[in-house]
Amino acid sequence: MSSSETVLASAQFDPKVKQYWLVIWLVVCCFTLFGVVLIPVIAVIVWVVGGRMLAAMSATLSEKKLVVKRGILVRVEKSIPLDKITDVALSQGPVMRMFGIHRLSFETAGQSGPGALVSLLGVVEAAQFREAILTQKERLADKLQQTSAPQPPSADKTDAALIQRELMERLVDAVERIDTRLAEIEKRDL
Repeated sequence: MSSSETVLASAQFDPKVKQYWLVIWLVVCCFTLFGVVLIPVIAVIVWVVGGRMLAAMSATLSEKKLVVKRGILVRVEKSIPLDKITDVALSQGPVMRMFGIHRLSFETAGQSGPGALVSLLGVVEAAQFREAILTQKERLADKLQQTSAPQPPSADKTDAALIQRELMERLVDAVERIDTRLAEIEKRDL
């Protein structure tokens, strides 16, 4: 994130995410014959790696974008422009509900494939963080709309109406010419 951008909010992650990951992996192990034997080893690995993964996760909201960082061996940083976000979903499955954690999923305009571009598991006060993102997205959209489409002064409203009427007449004339040409082509082809 550039130093010129103001940080509006930073996500904190609930330590219960490690317990959630542990339970999920233990359930997976219980359904596999090989996994049952390795439950103690997998539990230790998930606990240690989960703690490091949790420590490496961050999400920062600035005036124009959301920056998400994660990863231990392969570090990934994604910057999501707020004006490209189309949906911020807040979900909670049954196991998540047991631990009181939520998942925030972000979908953007132009993303390829179904599903979320980025998801954050275990954000403390996830609903408030989601609301902060959506509020800033609306502020940014309003600001962009004001700068890109200045309203004409009230004295120019009649001029704007005349221009609009003239453009509409031109459009009607163009459509009529197209209809005439299409009729001529149809007669010629018959």
